[in-house]
Amino acid sequence: MKKYTLICIGLCAAMAFTSCKSSESAYKKAYDKAKQYDTQTAQQAPAVQEAVVAPVEAKPVDQARVIDNLDNISVRQENVQLIHGNGLNAFSVVVGSFGLLSNAESLYQRLKDAGYDAQVVKNDEKNMFRVVASSFAEKSAAVSSRDQLRNTYPDAWLLYNAR
Repeated sequence: MKKYTLICIGLCAAMAFTSCKSSESAYKKAYDKAKQYDTQTAQQAPAVQEAVVAPVEAKPVDQARVIDNLDNISVRQENVQLIHGNGLNAFSVVVGSFGLLSNAESLYQRLKDAGYDAQVVKNDEKNMFRVVASSFAEKSAAVSSRDQLRNTYPDAWLLYNAR
């Protein structure tokens, strides 16, 4: 009886090991299918085109506005419109940007209470409300104001109103 049990167990083990073996033809079929897919996608892919560079639009000197950047201080140029406040000069110090007007108005009120001539402006292209702490006609004055405001608002940056 023991002998038959051992023979049955041996036969079952031999069948289990030999029946699960993958055949070489299955691997070949998968390889051929992947190769066919690669050649189809290579044929369907558009040809790489060279980049087209638009010509430079020349403007008369009286129409071109040059922002002084000799001091290497970055200034973002955006088209903004006034929502709250007295009005913008050319260079402004932005201390907050918000997607919701209520958040911008909250910071605006805190700046007003602290004695700043704060304003809220909207960038329609990006749908963002910018909170301006101060606005100046000269870039150097805006830079010094931004540097002072960075003690309280470390992410303060300069905005040039393009309008």
